[in-house]
Amino acid sequence: MTAMKKWNLIIDVAKCENCNNCMLTTRDEHVGNDFPGYAAPQPLHGHNWIKIHRKVRGQDGMVDAAYRPTMCNHCDDAPCVKAAGDGSVYQRPDGIVIIDPQKARGRRDIVDACPYEGIFWNEELQLPQKWIFDAHLLDQGWKQPRCQQSCPTGVYWAVKVEDDEMQALVKKHRLEVLRPELNTRPRVYYKNLHRFAKCFVGGTVVAEVDGVLDCVAGAHVTLTRQGRQVATTQSDTFGDFKFDALDPGSGEYQVEIVDERLGSAQASATLAEESCYIGLIRLQPGVPHGSGIHAGARRAHA
Repeated sequence: MTAMKKWNLIIDVAKCENCNNCMLTTRDEHVGNDFPGYAAPQPLHGHNWIKIHRKVRGQDGMVDAAYRPTMCNHCDDAPCVKAAGDGSVYQRPDGIVIIDPQKARGRRDIVDACPYEGIFWNEELQLPQKWIFDAHLLDQGWKQPRCQQSCPTGVYWAVKVEDDEMQALVKKHRLEVLRPELNTRPRVYYKNLHRFAKCFVGGTVVAEVDGVLDCVAGAHVTLTRQGRQVATTQSDTFGDFKFDALDPGSGEYQVEIVDERLGSAQASATLAEESCYIGLIRLQPGVPHGSGIHAGARRAHA
């Protein structure tokens, strides 16, 4: 028996700039427009079927912001389908979950069934509603939903493939899903989710050159934890370095920096629940690396 190709959506968190084009085009598609069998009109106010969440990490001289779009996850084991219990919410053979705009009337309990907060209540129509993956357009031959079509930075990638092919993409691109512990088996996957869910340790390498304290580019930086090397990198043009995708609350890390011309230094940082910027780390000429001399230490703010 030939396996069925199903729709999946890949979202690259690192590419989202919070322009909200995806949300606006979804509203443009559904506000005031009735698509029988797919969705009743979306209300003008109160519904964000695609919503952008913001996460700010770091402090002092190193801060970044990440944006994570969220919507209905079109789960293979969808809690909303179970909560409906009568077929008013169902998953199509192509993986798209639909709330029947007629059969689901009056079922406010379906809203609370979604652990991703992807379902909204239309008070006027007494109807639960959500993002439908633009199924009405895909069924007409469209190759992508409007959120992908309208995104100027390439955040979205809708793919219709067999499940084995999708899992190969998951492995290749290191994709993740939201709240995997729920085992709902979402069809919305995230790339670079660490920008939203993990922490970084960063700092700035400086040294005195001709009597002036200046940034050091190209210094070799090593991150270790409990005596084991975690990662290596080099300082950039501004002397900055960053080790990302570290677990919150993972404890103390050591940083060793070596520059063949300007010397070496060490620093430490402790990750609590937030990212940590160590600050300026000044290289000491003639100090052998591994000597135990620390240029500074910081603890991430809880």
